[in-house]
Amino acid sequence: MKKNTNNDDEERQVLSILDTIEMPSTKTMMTTTNAKRKASSAPTTPVTLTPSSSTVSLSTLQQENLPNNVSTMEQLQRLPPEFKSNDSSRPLQYTEENGETYQYSLRPMFYSVQYILLVELLERFCFYGINYTQTAYLTGVYNDEWNADYTAVQASSLVSLCIALAYTSPFWGATLADATPLGEYGTILLGGLGLYLPGLCLLCFTTIPSLHREFPDVALWWGMLFFWPMGTGMVKSVVNVFGAKQFHPLVQSADLETYYVNFYMCINVGALLGGILIPIVAQFQMTVAYGIPVVVLTLGMLCFVCGTNRYVRRKTTTPKKNKTKNQKSTYCCGCIPRRTRRSNNLSSPSSSLSITSVAKVCLLLVPFNIAYSQMSTTFIIQGTVLNKAYGILDAASMNNADTLSVLFFGYWIGNVLYPWLSRQYNIKLLTTHKFALGSFLGVAALSWALLVEYKIHHAGPEGFSVLWQIPSYLCIGMGEIFAVSTAYEVAFTIAPPSWKGLASAVNLFFIGGVPNMICLALYQKCQSWFDASDGSKRITTLETYTQAHVYYYFILLWCIATLGVLVNLLPSVTKWVQQLEDAAAESIQTPKMTPKLSQRRLQRRQEEDAEEQSPLVIVNTPDDEEDDRFEYGTCGPPLLNKAGSMRAGPTLLSQTSEKTRHEQEVYTKVQLYKQKKEKEINPKSQNYTETNVTTPKQNSTQ
Repeated sequence: MKKNTNNDDEERQVLSILDTIEMPSTKTMMTTTNAKRKASSAPTTPVTLTPSSSTVSLSTLQQENLPNNVSTMEQLQRLPPEFKSNDSSRPLQYTEENGETYQYSLRPMFYSVQYILLVELLERFCFYGINYTQTAYLTGVYNDEWNADYTAVQASSLVSLCIALAYTSPFWGATLADATPLGEYGTILLGGLGLYLPGLCLLCFTTIPSLHREFPDVALWWGMLFFWPMGTGMVKSVVNVFGAKQFHPLVQSADLETYYVNFYMCINVGALLGGILIPIVAQFQMTVAYGIPVVVLTLGMLCFVCGTNRYVRRKTTTPKKNKTKNQKSTYCCGCIPRRTRRSNNLSSPSSSLSITSVAKVCLLLVPFNIAYSQMSTTFIIQGTVLNKAYGILDAASMNNADTLSVLFFGYWIGNVLYPWLSRQYNIKLLTTHKFALGSFLGVAALSWALLVEYKIHHAGPEGFSVLWQIPSYLCIGMGEIFAVSTAYEVAFTIAPPSWKGLASAVNLFFIGGVPNMICLALYQKCQSWFDASDGSKRITTLETYTQAHVYYYFILLWCIATLGVLVNLLPSVTKWVQQLEDAAAESIQTPKMTPKLSQRRLQRRQEEDAEEQSPLVIVNTPDDEEDDRFEYGTCGPPLLNKAGSMRAGPTLLSQTSEKTRHEQEVYTKVQLYKQKKEKEINPKSQNYTETNVTTPKQNSTQ
């Protein structure tokens, strides 16, 4: 009777393990097997393992390891009830720790995000349409009789300062969005209607000669240095975060990568339309050219308001400090349980996530962004001395090559290259490798700019076409896909949950604020390179340009961009960014579970803790490396699939699929149990090794 009782207990033990199959449970089964093998060596009868046990385990596994790309009713039906709402238009539900519940659409991209992407597209139309033409407008290229009469250095300095303010002001928008009742929705309305639109009106006002006796520098400065940069910064800081918050944070996290690609595509569609229309119109009538953005932004804000009832507007919460409670634990034989020993070597996942971490990651892109910022300054200065293409395409129009590059290569990289690498070689590029590729393309763009400089200094008086600048813009555009679009996603994913808006502001600050501040300082230090040999400071003709030494400046930028490539390829930098991404994946909070599911999880953890703290289990626990092999089998450690938008898949190391790994775990545990029974029945059989699992055999009958 005692033998049968032990047999029944062990059968229930194995079935319980199969029913609760989680990754750490392999360790629990192995340590329990070692302990019982020491305690009893009497032969027992093998137990038949029915298929129903495996079915139960896989069902439980599917319930607790949730999908991250739910978009259909079929996927919705397989979710636990705590993820479902009674709203047919927004059937997904998420409950925060404070009890606030929000409903989400199955297809947020077409339900609410389309309004947000539209306002971003139209806002970028206004921004780039004016940004591309400012340098030429201030130096008198469009109108010799009515302009600010600035030199190349003065115009470039003012434009760089304006852009730096535009990418610094997002901190104001982020503060309003994260720490006030306005939230992202109210901040977009305030920035767009209260600051952005008045700034555009002021810039348009400066282009009307009949209203002024002399050029209105004061109105220009108010428009360029306050209203316009403050407005665009406030909108820019939160619009991408507001769009990302329309997705369910758990079961739609994989859609964030697609969202940010589409978001960046909308940016460049707006830049393309504004970059084509505004420079062409500016060659004929500046007032009409700067009046178009006023009308376009007004329409964009009206469209944004039309989607008000569809938006998920999560309430702002004040971040709380993590409080650690003292947990009582029992230490037997002077040994610490394995779980405790491992956790002592690692900090809390959320402890490494902060705004400072976001800033450090974004700092890696500053060298590329310095090259990127030349498109509206020195590339324009270089192109003004070249011949127009087809009579209407000037230096400002060449920025459209960058936009077309982003649109083409953005689609090709996101829909062809990345899927091909994943499908053929099971590869996903690391974040720092993407940064390095982007910086390398920045180096290529500056290298081509140096080639154009060489042609300018060796060309005759007839000059050559401005189309020679196109390769530089193409390289910058391709680099943006690898660098800037990745920075948007990483800044959102590794930021603390309560400071997403501030993280976006930090990212924008390092995209446009810091690089343009550095360029502003370089202009002042290198001003002599932009002066002609005869003392002239206006290098708007081919003759005066060849007397200057602008190529010295491009060589300096080339060295800075090369430094960015080398830094992002350092193994220590790559490892550090990976650790931040892993911590972000582990810190994603699960929603409130039903009492039944919560009790089941709590009970499992208590049972595992009780088994691991047994003196016999601790004494017979294998070393770390062997234990890891038992814990994960021959498939390698599990991948983090909670943050599908960031690292939901293999990196440069080949890994088996998640489904295959779970099936192998179930099969391994069953085979280990059967081999143990066979060993107990026939002690004279071959040596039993727990690490080798033979091919499946027919189940023995009891």
